[in-house]
Amino acid sequence: MTALGKLIRTTAFKLLAAYLFIFALFAGSVIAYLGWHTQRLVTRQAVEAIENDTRFMQAQFERGGINRLVNLVNRRAGAPDAGLLLVTSFNGDPLAGNMMNLPLSFLDKQGWREIDYVRTDDSAAPPSRALVHVIFLPGEYRLLIGRDVVEREELRQIIIGPAVWGLALLVVLGMAGGLFITRRVLKRIDQMTAISDGIMAGDLSGRLAVSGTGDEFDRLALSLNAMLDRIEALMAGLKQVSDNIAHDLKTPLTRLRNRAEDALRTAASDDEWRLATERTIEESDGLIRTFDALLMIARAEAGQASAKMLRFDLAETAAGVAELYEPVADESGLELKVDIAGPLPMHGVRELFGQALANLLDNAIKYSAPETPGERRELDLSASRVGDRLRLVVADRGPGIAEADRPRVLERFVRLEASRTRPGFGLGLSLVAAVVRLHGGTLSLEGNDPGLRVVIDLPLDLSDEAEAA
Repeated sequence: MTALGKLIRTTAFKLLAAYLFIFALFAGSVIAYLGWHTQRLVTRQAVEAIENDTRFMQAQFERGGINRLVNLVNRRAGAPDAGLLLVTSFNGDPLAGNMMNLPLSFLDKQGWREIDYVRTDDSAAPPSRALVHVIFLPGEYRLLIGRDVVEREELRQIIIGPAVWGLALLVVLGMAGGLFITRRVLKRIDQMTAISDGIMAGDLSGRLAVSGTGDEFDRLALSLNAMLDRIEALMAGLKQVSDNIAHDLKTPLTRLRNRAEDALRTAASDDEWRLATERTIEESDGLIRTFDALLMIARAEAGQASAKMLRFDLAETAAGVAELYEPVADESGLELKVDIAGPLPMHGVRELFGQALANLLDNAIKYSAPETPGERRELDLSASRVGDRLRLVVADRGPGIAEADRPRVLERFVRLEASRTRPGFGLGLSLVAAVVRLHGGTLSLEGNDPGLRVVIDLPLDLSDEAEAA
């Protein structure tokens, strides 16, 4: 397809052509109306002048008869602004006036008409157009009074001619400008298409160019770039998860298989078989929990739980989870301090958020429990309202996480070297981060000097306050 063919087939050019057609249609209608109105105005002026002359001539005839009328017509016939005057006998013989002989058919009926005429003082001139009024006078005399309307046509041509040419020029220039603008638009679309083709071919790093003008193409490019950033992040996460599953789940699966083989080789009694079976079940349960966590993270990141979101009280949920983990914390040498200022209404999935909070407390208990017998540490859980947001904080007094490692621990299967001796697969904080994102919140990891402080900010459900207002 040629470049011109591509331009003509674009939506922008079709819209422009439709606009120009509608504009030309309306402009042509306006020009036609102006021409009609001009003719009507000139004709009305001629009619008014003829009617005034008619009344005056009839009055003179009534006062002095035909002789007075003939003398008056002869005096006025030569004046430049006299108009057209003619007095004839019943058989059409002219008695006075400034018009050459007219066919009797022009004078055999009273009323208004338009005729072609030649003045008696300019017989060599071509016929002109006039609007005349014929009346019958007593004595079978006929009186014709008229006005030249050639200027009506001239005025119409003066108005309509340039307007039509101007409209035609405007349409041509509009089409040329439309082709230029469409070419620029098509150039940007071609650039977007080329980048999109590259992305579809597998280059997820490609991004649409943003000109900085803030037009609709920039807004579209920014929106698509944000979508591509999200897709690239998800694809990178998928690759990382695949790699981590292959690496981190291989160890427990291998251990499970080795224990089964060892039981087959060495187990000689029912007790040994029972012990091997219990260990196998324990390893299997750990793997099932891992896959459940992965599935929960995937659903949270995909937003599949959005349809189950309802209004619930975060204070009540946090208090319930704290009550559940308080004995566990106490057994681990931790004093769980709870500071919840409720009610704290929010919109979300209560069970999912409860699981995320349970993961936070479980991690805090696991990694901040004192190693020295008899030592006690504090573990703080607080929930409060800060402006139009909800803030949930879990702060421990454990070893904490280095600032450089904090972004990494929110990823799946990431376990720091210091925690590799503890049970787990590195999915706890990943699940918390996914749940917080699902609920439109933010999660940040901060130092607690010593320890780690996890801060979650969530949107507050203000529907009741809005209804009350």
